[in-house]
Amino acid sequence: MDGNFILITVLVATMLGMAIIAFAGPSPEKARKRRVAMIRGRHSDSAEALLEARMRKAISNRSTGAEAKMLVSLIPNPENLTKRIRMTGKKWTLSQYMTASAGIFLVLSAFLMVRGFPFLMAVMVGMAAALFLPHWWVSRLIKQRINRFNAKFPDALELLTRGLRSGLPIAETLGIVSSEIPGPVGEEFKLITERIKIGKTMEQALQETADRLGTPEFQFFVITLAIQRETGGNLAETLSNLATVLRQRAQMKLKIRAMSSESKASAYIIGCLPFLVFFMICYINFNYMSPFFTPDPAGIFGLSLMQVIGIGGMCWMAIGAFIMAQMVNFEI
Repeated sequence: MDGNFILITVLVATMLGMAIIAFAGPSPEKARKRRVAMIRGRHSDSAEALLEARMRKAISNRSTGAEAKMLVSLIPNPENLTKRIRMTGKKWTLSQYMTASAGIFLVLSAFLMVRGFPFLMAVMVGMAAALFLPHWWVSRLIKQRINRFNAKFPDALELLTRGLRSGLPIAETLGIVSSEIPGPVGEEFKLITERIKIGKTMEQALQETADRLGTPEFQFFVITLAIQRETGGNLAETLSNLATVLRQRAQMKLKIRAMSSESKASAYIIGCLPFLVFFMICYINFNYMSPFFTPDPAGIFGLSLMQVIGIGGMCWMAIGAFIMAQMVNFEI
């Protein structure tokens, strides 16, 4: 039997096993029994039953760490990765993230080896894709969610202003915003109201959301409320002015993006075209590009002349891409 076929079979079986481990949840019968026990303990008058219900809830909310331990243990800083995943608004876990990375690595490595690429190169390309693609996708989801939040946040401030002018307290207006504004704004304000209900102060609830979002717009809102609670004043008028400022910031960002779109498109095309052509030639005729991957013991540090030229070209392209990125990056 062909060795490549055996290798691909093992890689596919490993990927399917990890996917089953990561995405498999508890059985419906166990979930039903757990919910019944929690409801029974919550409505019991016994102090022991109440304590047991609280402990069960704390254990259920705690991450078990039993899901794909081997994959999760490879993460150098799981706290930061968990925070990034939460910023996407998705209910993903670290095990699912690492399973997706492992699946990309296995599929791409197997595909490249079938196409005749060297084993070491196929593994290195697969590892690079497994590290880069999930990180890029999470960053893209975070950016999209923050943009949708910033687009609706001035509307939330206007709604807060109208509620305060009608005589409602700030805590109740936060609840109205959570139910009336759709999307990430409503979700974040709902989390704020839930934290306030369980005993946290408003400043703590707002600061936790500000730390998770990491946007200057929401940080302005938190600072405005903190200053108003210390010094007093017309909060409705302050929030109305803040909404106007945030709308003007959004308009300025759109204007800058429109003015720099041509430069960004040129940078993307110039930066991606050499790599696309290189990989297309490797895919069509790898033997033609094989001298590029062949070391030369008599060369510089064991590298051939083609490899030295390629590394130098990538360094100059990286410098040019950095300069172009700084030219179109404006702080507002």
